[in-house]
Amino acid sequence: MESYWPSVIKNPTVNKPMDEFAVLIDNILKIVFSRTLQHVDWKNTTLKKEVVKSDILALKQSHNDGSKNILVGSPSLIVALAHLELVDEYQLGVQPIVLGSGLPLFKNVRDRVDLKLLKNKNIWLWRSSALL
Repeated sequence: MESYWPSVIKNPTVNKPMDEFAVLIDNILKIVFSRTLQHVDWKNTTLKKEVVKSDILALKQSHNDGSKNILVGSPSLIVALAHLELVDEYQLGVQPIVLGSGLPLFKNVRDRVDLKLLKNKNIWLWRSSALL
């Protein structure tokens, strides 16, 4: 993400929502959890080496710019937060894998988590005649 979105700001696309998102993600406060990165160069970005429960709780309580949202994309980070009982809501998007394999989201979750469906959305399905 760090290599892509700032480049969209420098060279906007013809896709207005994408260009607007690039500005939004560039300006928002970001925390990157990584055991391998040594530094991050993207503005408004902090690098953390480990997930500390008290840090996440403080972040959740801070209401950063009026928002209570913490967005996570990494399966390993989601599992780490789940183990610390810090996940309030899962918003899952199902994307079928055509070739290869993806990263399982709940692979390393040790304990059963009872989830309550709050809402769902209809999705578009495309079918290739080549696969029929």
